[in-house]
Amino acid sequence: MTRIIQPGGTEMRRIIILGIIAFGLAWAGSAQAFCWWNCNSAKTKYPIVLAHGAAGFDELFGVVEYRYGIPSALRSKGATVFVTQVSQFNSTEVRGEQLLAQVETIVAITGSSKVNLIGHSHGGLDVRYVASVRPDLVASVTTVGTPHQGADLADFLSENFEDGSFSQAVLDFFAESLGTVIGLLSGSSNPQDGLAALESLSSAGVAAFNAAHPEALPASACGEGPASVNGVRYFSWSGTGVLTNVFDLSDPALGLTSLFYSESNDGLVGRCSSHLGDVIRDDYFQNHLDEVNQLFGLVSIFTSNPKTLYKNHASRLKRLGL
Repeated sequence: MTRIIQPGGTEMRRIIILGIIAFGLAWAGSAQAFCWWNCNSAKTKYPIVLAHGAAGFDELFGVVEYRYGIPSALRSKGATVFVTQVSQFNSTEVRGEQLLAQVETIVAITGSSKVNLIGHSHGGLDVRYVASVRPDLVASVTTVGTPHQGADLADFLSENFEDGSFSQAVLDFFAESLGTVIGLLSGSSNPQDGLAALESLSSAGVAAFNAAHPEALPASACGEGPASVNGVRYFSWSGTGVLTNVFDLSDPALGLTSLFYSESNDGLVGRCSSHLGDVIRDDYFQNHLDEVNQLFGLVSIFTSNPKTLYKNHASRLKRLGL
C-alpha cells in the first residue's frame, strides 16, 4: 500500500518559501509584461518613443533607467515602447538628427507608419525637430519639462562665460567629458559639444530654433499653442515643485538652480517656458528630475506619481486613435 506523505509544518514552510522565491524570479523575468487588470489601457496605435534630456541616457550599466520604471510601467499596460539615446551634450539639431535616424529604424523594424514621441527637457526640443522635418513619421509630440522659450540658467551661464575664456574652456571640457563618460556607461559613443548644448538651451538659441521650427508654439507668453499642426498632435506638461522629497539627494541642487528663475519652475525650466500645444498641466508638485521619476522614484507622495502620468497620457493617445 502506498502511503501519501503530507508535508509537516517545517516542510510546508519550506515549500511556501520556495514558491515565493519562484514567483519572485518569474516576476523579475517578466516584469515588463506583467499586469493585473486593464492591461491594454496604454496600447497605443503607434509605438511610444522616449527621448532624454541633457546629460541623459537610456540605461546606465544596463540597470539604472533615465525614466526610472516608466518604460516597464507603460509596457505593463500594453504599450510598445522604445528608449532612444543621443549625445548627452550637443546642439538640438545634432541631437535631433540622431533621434530621427533612430525613429526611421523603429518605423522600419515595427512596420508602423508613425511613432508617438515623448521628450523630457532638451529631449523635448529634439522631438520637436523630428516632427518639424519629418511630420509624416510622427503621430504626436509630447514634451515634459522642456524650455521652449529658453532656460534662465543657460542664459546666466552664457552671459558669464566669455567666448574663448579659460572658464568657458573649463565648462566645455567638463560638459564634454561628463557626456562622454555617461555615453560610455550607457553603451554609446555619440559626439559631445558642451557649448553647443548651452547655446541651444539659452533664450537666444531657442528663439532661433523656434523661428525655424515654430509648430505648436503659444502665441502669448504663457498660453497654449495649436493642438495639431501638419497632422501631428502636440502636448506638454511640467512641474513647479523643487524640494519634493527629503530623502532625494538631488533636491538641494535643484533648489539652488531654481533661484536663477523669475517665475515658478521645476529647478531648471520655468512654468510658462514649458508650454507647447495642448498644455495638460504646468504645476505638478515635481521638480525636473521627478518628471522622469528620479532619483530612483524618490518623488513627492502628495502629487500624481510620474509613472501614472505617463500611463494616463498613453491612454489619452490611445483614445485619440494615436
